[in-house]
Amino acid sequence: MTSDVFGAFDEQVRTRLSALQSVAQSGGLDEAIDLMVDSIGDNGVLQAFGTGHSQAFAMEIAGRAGGLIPTHAIALRDTVLKGERPAGDLVGGLLERDSDIADELWELHDFQPQDVFLIASNSGVNGSIVGIALRAKEEGHKVIAVTSLEHTRAVTPKHPSGKRLSEIADVVIDNLAPFGDATVSVGAVSAGAVSSITAAYIAQLLTLATATRIQATGETPPLYLSANIPGGDEHNDALKAHYGERIGSMA
Repeated sequence: MTSDVFGAFDEQVRTRLSALQSVAQSGGLDEAIDLMVDSIGDNGVLQAFGTGHSQAFAMEIAGRAGGLIPTHAIALRDTVLKGERPAGDLVGGLLERDSDIADELWELHDFQPQDVFLIASNSGVNGSIVGIALRAKEEGHKVIAVTSLEHTRAVTPKHPSGKRLSEIADVVIDNLAPFGDATVSVGAVSAGAVSSITAAYIAQLLTLATATRIQATGETPPLYLSANIPGGDEHNDALKAHYGERIGSMA
């Protein structure tokens, strides 16, 4: 019986990753890739944001081996680590749903006009997510959204604007997760969430394509080496120095 659910989940994941590959192969990610390449070429930083499990998308975009160096992950915990909020504010999901937290986060970072925002949210309706997207657009930034179109269309926006992330972004990438995220029935309920897997795959597709585009111009793509291989720290530190605090201390 366990092997049955393993097989069912495998099918759910493989089908979605195959579909995303087809989207990429047919040029469905090109608009997002263009924005990313242009931003980096203009000395911009790719600003990644997600809350809850969508923080994993930001971690795939920013500060990891094989990833682009001009990247920065924005996180709700910044309001504690860089701001003045008590650590207890991070408990539960109140900050995730706080529509005012975006302005607080904004003041904690050095965003430049050429920066592009990549924002991931499966539901695409929580206050912090929509707030950051709206603030980014107000400040003149391009926004790339990674969200479940099936889910977001089925739920009510929680931000006072009444908007969804997908309605704000310049480019929307469907993570292909179903309503509720879980894919495999287990009696009366379901398990086997897929949005983190598909979002991570999207992040890597975007990274690979952006690096390849940069390499095609004759430039060496600014990519992190693993800090756990000889020379990794030296390589990374030399490139990170150009961006300084704009990309934080992640490595």
